[in-house]
Amino acid sequence: MTISGGGRGRPRPVTGPGRRPSAQGLGSLVYAQIKDQLLDGVFHAGQRLQVEALRTEFGVSKQPVMEALRRLSGEGLVEIIPQVGCQVCSYPQREVDDFFRLFGAMEGTIAEIAASRRTDAQLTRLAQAESRIGDLRAVTDPAERSRGYRTHNRTFHGVVHEMAASPVMAVTSRRMWDLSDFLINTHGALAPLSSALDLRHADHEQILAALGERDGAAARKETEAHIVGTLEIIWATGTRSPDDVGDAAGA
Repeated sequence: MTISGGGRGRPRPVTGPGRRPSAQGLGSLVYAQIKDQLLDGVFHAGQRLQVEALRTEFGVSKQPVMEALRRLSGEGLVEIIPQVGCQVCSYPQREVDDFFRLFGAMEGTIAEIAASRRTDAQLTRLAQAESRIGDLRAVTDPAERSRGYRTHNRTFHGVVHEMAASPVMAVTSRRMWDLSDFLINTHGALAPLSSALDLRHADHEQILAALGERDGAAARKETEAHIVGTLEIIWATGTRSPDDVGDAAGA
């Protein structure tokens, strides 16, 4: 399969008129675009990625594409198979379940710490981020709802990380958020969280309330349940098929 096709999933060439980026710069640009597509669900788990097709689509040589794929392989998003090629990583359900339980415990700990350290200004920003998620419920396009949720959800939890004021935990968590979005959008149905906005919005309201009360135990409990609850959404919506490629988005 290739990434050819119309819609928001289609990559834009990373080169054009004017000064040409360095080889390293091109690799970073290609890496960023492919990663964004992986997190948005443009590809499905186990899908083959053709280097030549990627090179053509992005208008670059083979080197920056391979550099990008090696970086993504190191992050557990793609798998490079010697003498065979490259494919989107596919994880068995047990490993996906294990990941979200671990992820939920970590995010719960961060929220618990955040409850005792947050400022009123940060709480206001968190409420604003949650308000934008609530507004998405009026959007009718599933892809737009899902992509909007992924963007605003990252902002919401990013503010919680700022409240905790622990850079080491924030850096450690960042990769887990990438893997979370990846697993949601490549292992379930198309745009799985589009139909779950009411539930996710309600979860965030509970987290917001706990942080507002500086109730660390409640913040931890609500956040962990929110993260682990993602599993029900993933598996309830079924799995992707090879035909479900090209228009997927969301988080």
